[in-house]
Amino acid sequence: MSRAFLIVLDSVGIGGAPDAASFGDAGANTLGHIAVECAAGRADTGRAGPLHLPVMDALGLGRAVALASGLHPPGLGAMPAGLWGAATEVSRGKDTPSGHWELAGVPVPWEWAYFPLTEPAFDETLVAEVLRQAGTEGILGNRHAAGLAIMHELGEEHLRTGWPICYTSADSVFQIAAHEEAFGLDRLYRLCADLAPYLHARRVGRVIARPFTGAPGNFTRTANRRDYAIAPPAPTLMDWAQGEGRMVHAIGKISDIFSGRGIGAVHKGKNDAALIEHLHRLAEQAEPGSLTFCNLVEFDSLYGHPRDVAGYARALEAFDAQAGAFLARLKPGDLAIFTADHGNDPTWRGSDHTRERVPVLAWGYGAGEIGTCAFVDVAASVAAHLGLGQRGPGRSFLP
Repeated sequence: MSRAFLIVLDSVGIGGAPDAASFGDAGANTLGHIAVECAAGRADTGRAGPLHLPVMDALGLGRAVALASGLHPPGLGAMPAGLWGAATEVSRGKDTPSGHWELAGVPVPWEWAYFPLTEPAFDETLVAEVLRQAGTEGILGNRHAAGLAIMHELGEEHLRTGWPICYTSADSVFQIAAHEEAFGLDRLYRLCADLAPYLHARRVGRVIARPFTGAPGNFTRTANRRDYAIAPPAPTLMDWAQGEGRMVHAIGKISDIFSGRGIGAVHKGKNDAALIEHLHRLAEQAEPGSLTFCNLVEFDSLYGHPRDVAGYARALEAFDAQAGAFLARLKPGDLAIFTADHGNDPTWRGSDHTRERVPVLAWGYGAGEIGTCAFVDVAASVAAHLGLGQRGPGRSFLP
């Protein structure tokens, strides 16, 4: 039985979302603008020259950017040897759950709740619930913030007071940062888990535990992040596969995003390099008929949000080399799809996600243009390849 591998390069958007203006993102283009900066010599820290992604470009990446946005990215223009296209999201969000759920066949049927861009950002009722659950006299933060910045700013006060650092972003999230030893990792997890039902009832998509270690001036996030996400409102691609007796492997934060539903085995690691090792291993060992769903988050977390163009380019080039080795391990009849969940243009204003189309690059079915498609078409195509009875609302783009 043929296998399927769905790899989400978190935040690698390609511009051109028809409704970008309503999000304040008209003109944003994560991959296209990175390519422009590289070609202009403005992203040479730790690398040099035009963006070099020969494996993904050979699948049609450059063509996908041009299709989505009209920008022909410098350095990307190979004749495609794979299926290529650009997917458009319909869910009213540019966040992780919306993108992943829709790629798995389930658009979000509601409007997410977001916290106001004020200080404080959280209402008194929510703060009271946090204090009750945490057993503290106060919280720190209580505003929109970048996670690394607020950790360094308030980490010392957190150690002194024992109060959790609570913050949010443009996404529908409530994040809690706490020191693993001083506050306690299990205590942080328990606090987030206890708050999750309350916040999910308010349509806040995720409660995220953000543990860190170290001392003032040298705080460091650990790999023990945990997302407590609201459950998808309907069965997803993973549920369809598991319901027909297929093994489903989840790499990275996939299990968290889907609240563990439809997942047979979870594979985590301290960074994307470790997650890619899982991907290589499963390319060789995953069961016949299985689905492997992978999220690689560091494009977004380490380079998109901090607006690090050179770092983003380095990460893309490093992954492209690994992508070639991964494809070489696949077996005849396998399908691999590379895509993304939203954008995070490192040349854009602010530090939040950007509303963009995403690339769809498929290996295993020869060359051809998919054209513009829907996020849900990815789920339908994977389901068609695996021979599943359920396809969701999408249509397969496989020949």
